[in-house]
Amino acid sequence: MKIETLSVFPHCYDSVMGESMMRIAQEKGILEFTAHDLRDWTHDKHRTTDDEPYGGGQGLVMKCEPIFEATDELFSQALAKPYIIFLSPTGEVFNEAIALELSQKEHLFFICGHYEGIDERAYSLADRVLSIGDYVLTSGELASMVIIDAVVRRLDGVLGDEGSSVDESFYDGLLEYPQYTRPAVYRDMAVPDVLLSGHHANINAWRRKQSLLRTQKLRPDLLQSANISQEEVDFLKRNVPHDESL
Repeated sequence: MKIETLSVFPHCYDSVMGESMMRIAQEKGILEFTAHDLRDWTHDKHRTTDDEPYGGGQGLVMKCEPIFEATDELFSQALAKPYIIFLSPTGEVFNEAIALELSQKEHLFFICGHYEGIDERAYSLADRVLSIGDYVLTSGELASMVIIDAVVRRLDGVLGDEGSSVDESFYDGLLEYPQYTRPAVYRDMAVPDVLLSGHHANINAWRRKQSLLRTQKLRPDLLQSANISQEEVDFLKRNVPHDESL
């Protein structure tokens, strides 16, 4: 997969993309990443990427000209146009289903806002506009890092254990079950006996039930679209009385 970003602070990506899973994905040749500096497509000595908003108001708005010129130069001769994503608080809220969808793309290009936003005309380039939640960040670089991480971990060969992502929260619409490691007892808190039993069928059954119960307790809204059986619905009704969401 090829991922590129366009922003006024491209060095924000240095630490995130140079460590851990992101570094490994690039070393394996699974991911090709490039962070472009929007200022490279400006034409004044101050390398200006923003200006005052028409109609007045607080703050500055990112100019559309450098964005259009950057995409023209980068992709006008390309055989296939990348999938262009803008980051904005007004966008579709990002989730695991979108991460899985984006992981099937060959080429993603993130355009990151700053200041008070981006000139609306630039959004005509967008294939998708995404948000990571109902709050405002200083810049779109941070939001794009979250999305890139969630997408790249879905690529084949990135995670050491190919089943790791399958067991994680949200993969099947449920929160992940509780995890434990050594020691078996610490400060009078013991690991559940079933996890020490070596009986994999019982362990898997326990983990599934714990995922169901944890989701019901912490994120009951997820149960409406989760992949659960009628038997599991009945289990929750027995163990979580007075529930009306099932």
